[in-house]
Amino acid sequence: MTQIFLDTASAVEIREFLSKGIGDGVTTNQKIFLSEGNVDFKGRVLEICEMKKDWPVSVETTTKGFDELVAEARTYAKWHRNVVVKVAMDRDGIGLKVVKRLDDEGIRTNMTVMVTMNQLFLAAKAGATYVSLFFNRARDAGLDPVKTIHEITPFLRRHGGTELIVGSIRKPEDVEEIVAAGADIATVTPKVLNQMAYHPKTEETIKEFDDAWKEFVAKNKLTVPSRAKA
Repeated sequence: MTQIFLDTASAVEIREFLSKGIGDGVTTNQKIFLSEGNVDFKGRVLEICEMKKDWPVSVETTTKGFDELVAEARTYAKWHRNVVVKVAMDRDGIGLKVVKRLDDEGIRTNMTVMVTMNQLFLAAKAGATYVSLFFNRARDAGLDPVKTIHEITPFLRRHGGTELIVGSIRKPEDVEEIVAAGADIATVTPKVLNQMAYHPKTEETIKEFDDAWKEFVAKNKLTVPSRAKA
């Protein structure tokens, strides 16, 4: 079954989804932390890491250059056993070198910001624990991310270890396509996750059943609790 990662750094949102049994991991990035406003970066990462035993929490590197990226990654990895270090794919291949070094050191990585099969393939070969396909950004570039999921997933499963994360999800229908294509993981924002639970026909049917129950109770003069909405 496709896992759901929570694409947020909001402790409130994460706890809410965990209370519903939703959340196999967490992904964060610079924009996500910016949206949190005035927050202690390390403190929030550690708080999220402690919310669930042994779940991966992706923390993205922000420096440039091989030595700087490796040093930053080592710092994050020391914070908590659940931290997975995100490293962006770049045109010069420095990100691949960083992922290879970190894999050699036993540090889990999530290679990110990828839109093509070639990028995902190279990241897996470099030893990335996770490879992240940006679903709608690939579509924005005129590519077919569903085709990419179909093509890369069997390769990853045959050749060991690396799992596919699909992000850049903008609407519930994207999740349907990703799950149907067989991706290992979809990382989804709280906004889209909340939309996934709703359909007007479901609400219409609930109201129909509630009204029928009220009528049944009145006709039979029952003294039973009415059906309450959660």
